Amino acid sequence: LCRIQYHFGEFGNYSLVVKTLSTSNKSVSCDLVINEGPINSYLPILYAFLVYMGILAVLVVGRLFMKIDPVRNWVYKKLNGRETDHVTNSEPGSPNTDSASSDPTPRLLSAASRQRLRSLDTFRGLSLIIMVFVNYGGGKYWFFKHEGWNGKLHFLSALFARFVFIMGTSISLSMRSMLRRGGSKWQVLRKILWRSFLLILLGIIVMNPNYCLGPLSWDNLRIPGVLQRLGFTYLVVAALQLLFTRAGAESGTLEMPCPALKDILPYWPQWIFILMFEVIWLCLTFLLPVPGCPRGYLGPGGIGDFGKYPNCTGGAAGYIDRVLLGEKHIYQHPSSNVVYQTTMPYDPEGILGTINSIFMAFLGLQAGKIILFYKDQHNQIMSRFLIWSIVMGIISAILTKCSKEEGFIPINKNLWSISYVTTMSCFAFFLLLLIYYLVDVKRLWSGAPFFYPGMNSILVYIGHKVFENYFPFKWKMQNSQSHAEHLIQNLTATTLWVIISYVLYRRRIFWKI
Repeated sequence: LCRIQYHFGEFGNYSLVVKTLSTSNKSVSCDLVINEGPINSYLPILYAFLVYMGILAVLVVGRLFMKIDPVRNWVYKKLNGRETDHVTNSEPGSPNTDSASSDPTPRLLSAASRQRLRSLDTFRGLSLIIMVFVNYGGGKYWFFKHEGWNGKLHFLSALFARFVFIMGTSISLSMRSMLRRGGSKWQVLRKILWRSFLLILLGIIVMNPNYCLGPLSWDNLRIPGVLQRLGFTYLVVAALQLLFTRAGAESGTLEMPCPALKDILPYWPQWIFILMFEVIWLCLTFLLPVPGCPRGYLGPGGIGDFGKYPNCTGGAAGYIDRVLLGEKHIYQHPSSNVVYQTTMPYDPEGILGTINSIFMAFLGLQAGKIILFYKDQHNQIMSRFLIWSIVMGIISAILTKCSKEEGFIPINKNLWSISYVTTMSCFAFFLLLLIYYLVDVKRLWSGAPFFYPGMNSILVYIGHKVFENYFPFKWKMQNSQSHAEHLIQNLTATTLWVIISYVLYRRRIFWKI
């Protein structure tokens, strides 16, 4: 009858009035009437930003004042009374230097803290805190919700992927540390197996979302999950690194035919394994016959593709999970069922996607190798991060043809497609470059407050899931449709975990698996 374009506002009430102007030529007019004006849903975000900027300004000014000797002495006098002389004779936060009464342990801890790259913990903590905020609801804004299916890239898409990436980076650094301390490869392997087992066990027993259905039983136990994928990914990537670690490679004593590739060539067997994994993923995704579905189908099923393939959600990835794990043991409410009205269960942390999470962690492992091979050569490290970011971006552009739906392999977080991994690793390398430059090279930023949850990532992640429905992390709201109330609640809960992680850091309490 007519076409009309209009930007509708949230909570607005509208009427469309259609009138016949002339019956002879069938002319029609369409008018939009605003019955109730919309609200500006983004004002709560602005207010929250101003509040946090105000808190940051107060902390920065306070820190500047604390550098003034009279002010610092007065504060310490008020806080510590008779211990003023003892405290003010040393730097704030430094261990006691008195040789008669000092404990060597704080000195060792302080030295270890200085040697540790703060940028890695800051990177991990930043990804974790945004993940916590989003898991708590993200103020119920549409752009903080998970994708229905293909495309729709934003920073939320990269949260779990960045976590996997930085886990790979940590593997490279921690494994070298363990081997340098004299641990044998068998001892390190036992530790890898034990840590993987604990992560998988915690994911299945503690973090299982099917508790909402009642007491957990084998009938409805969800087998895949975030921690399960982290555990299995860690197992494969750490075992690859342990198996093909060569003495002298990271110290630069091995002779290389091409010095510019000295962080890659010694580990060529690892790349062979990773390429084999990707070939397996491609073959299963595009060649595996799935009953009732076209070969190589990557769509959401349901009413997607005009409802032609309603039971094909996820194609081969969904089919493999349903056959090997069973429909009741995978995620029952995927994000695709909201938009595409799918009826089939589908698990975004399923078996096939784990292959590409291994690739993501391996790229993070490569970032760790760069840090080790070019230790203290900041320009070399940053230039290689940039090169890897560009290379991954070019591969993504080729795979997707720079489009949402028309590429060879669309970017899809639910499937963990290869294009999703290359795109997220492109962002991860660049973000790590930026944080490394600010935190460890120029020291313009200490990494706070994200550094603290990054030091206790497992505790914060498990804690925020276990206590998400308990006060003070959640309470009954007056208006469940209000963005402002949801945003206040979600930001309060997230801030509490930052404070908890800071207190644990100050008390030297770290939960490591």
